[in-house]
Amino acid sequence: MKDLICDEFQKTVSELLIRHHSILDVLSKFQEACARTNRATVKAVTNCGCITIKAKKQQIPSDASLLELKDYFETHLNGKICNDCREMIETELGKTLFYMTALCNLLDLNLYDIFLKEHHKLTTLRIFNLT
Repeated sequence: MKDLICDEFQKTVSELLIRHHSILDVLSKFQEACARTNRATVKAVTNCGCITIKAKKQQIPSDASLLELKDYFETHLNGKICNDCREMIETELGKTLFYMTALCNLLDLNLYDIFLKEHHKLTTLRIFNLT
């Protein structure tokens, strides 16, 4: 069932992508969408202030095992994004997903197959994936 949603989304993107049929256009729009996602997240900190960033060097004990590493890493985020910032970030992520899917279409790649391959890699390698 989930593959149907993904396939339907990919088909819809194919039907709606009118102006950007060049791989160069799609690559640049994808990069722009990623940058806009980053900018929307930064604005949640700098304009709205609903979240703050308190970054510092991660303190990891020298005797920590690979399995324990997750317990020592922080996100550096404080607070929770407000509804306005959430909506903006979701909008930008949607555009990013749109252009990623358009790229898949141009390269004759199936988005759901990519999800499955990545999921399989993650579940097989588990913590040893470290990407």
